[in-house]
Amino acid sequence: MAQRIRLRYTKRGRLRFTSHRDFQRAFERALRRAEVPMAYSAGFTPHPKVSYANAAPTGTGSEAEYLEIALTEPRDPQKLRELLNESLPAGLDITDAVEARVSGLADRLTASVWELRLDGVETADAERAAAAFRAAETVEVQRRTKNGMRTFDARAAVVSLDALGPEALASVADRPTDKPCAILRLVVRHVTPAVRPDDVLSGLRAVADLAPPVPAAVTRLAQGLFDDETGTVTDPLAPDREAVTAAPADRHPDSGAAAAAAAKAPVPEGPA
Repeated sequence: MAQRIRLRYTKRGRLRFTSHRDFQRAFERALRRAEVPMAYSAGFTPHPKVSYANAAPTGTGSEAEYLEIALTEPRDPQKLRELLNESLPAGLDITDAVEARVSGLADRLTASVWELRLDGVETADAERAAAAFRAAETVEVQRRTKNGMRTFDARAAVVSLDALGPEALASVADRPTDKPCAILRLVVRHVTPAVRPDDVLSGLRAVADLAPPVPAAVTRLAQGLFDDETGTVTDPLAPDREAVTAAPADRHPDSGAAAAAAAKAPVPEGPA
């Protein structure tokens, strides 16, 4: 294996309803069209070596999904990004590409920033519900799993939950004009069991009887390490970028200290 490349990609518009398996097929097709020199697994049915990290649930949009690919020949990450974008459908866009220089990408994805658009809900009502959620010590919700209904606390994983007006929408094109529309900005830690935006919405219904008339439009704006000092979610690709800048091209530093220092760079909470 000659090189590993880490990519940040989006799921926008109607492609938020693309399942993870459908994305895998589209991405592997793009790899073939772009003639990327992929490394393959061994065995009777070899597969391209692609590692996906904490993919968003089907039905949610995202500005911050991550994956890693293994190559048999070195490639310039930015040229590779351009070639893949030419072969991917609009809405599935590669927005960043770096050479993997520091191990543990998945370990850097410890929190997410989410935007929840609540059409038909006044901002004041959303803020009252968010305040009730924040004030609660625990918020028990239920989710159906393959083993049946499971009850768990949705409150402990939530770092912050704030109501904003429609002008805060990350996508200008989605901003409504004259109809009520509240925006919730949610920062949640990645814990077990995972607390999803729909779990928080269930919690808002439980503690404040907040029930939007239409399903919420949910978009992940960022994911990465949560910095307790600044209260921000940091860029998970920053350690690799810093290592590429600091080290010679033939060296691949693997320093946890370097990763922690470089990860202090905050992730923009909006479209790339």
